[in-house]
Amino acid sequence: MTIDEEKQQLRATIRRLSAQLPFRYREAADRAIARHLLALPEYRSAGAVFCFVSAGREIDTRPILEQTLADGKMLCIPLCVADGIMELRAIRDLKELFPGAYGILEPPADSPALSPDQIDLAVIPCVTCSREGRRLGRGGGYYDRWLEHFNGFRVGMCRNAVLQDKV
Repeated sequence: MTIDEEKQQLRATIRRLSAQLPFRYREAADRAIARHLLALPEYRSAGAVFCFVSAGREIDTRPILEQTLADGKMLCIPLCVADGIMELRAIRDLKELFPGAYGILEPPADSPALSPDQIDLAVIPCVTCSREGRRLGRGGGYYDRWLEHFNGFRVGMCRNAVLQDKV
């Protein structure tokens, strides 16, 4: 089996597992994850935060997005600009977001663009990850390509129920 086949198999396994997680568990886990992230010293000291906008069964990032704006930090949201390519765009209000690529909420194309070196903290989605922080994404490579240029602090978002020993 190739590494790509292994990744696809793990994604399918985690999707099945995630679909079986009770709503109450997801809701409680998501609140705990948001509280933990917002208490991190790296969040507290960050001037600019990059965070994905959750969709479907992903961890609910709305509390993180709202608090980042309430704390007066610069909030950057990904904008898909080409296949496998995203840019970071600053927003001042969640009402600016609209359904974009894949139906995910995105900022307007005329929002201010930021480079990776302008971001202090990046909140990254994953299908699953290991306790050591190795992540498995959805397979589009958007975040992997962006992370190649980012040297700041990053946080992968994953519920305990789908953590893996090895990714």
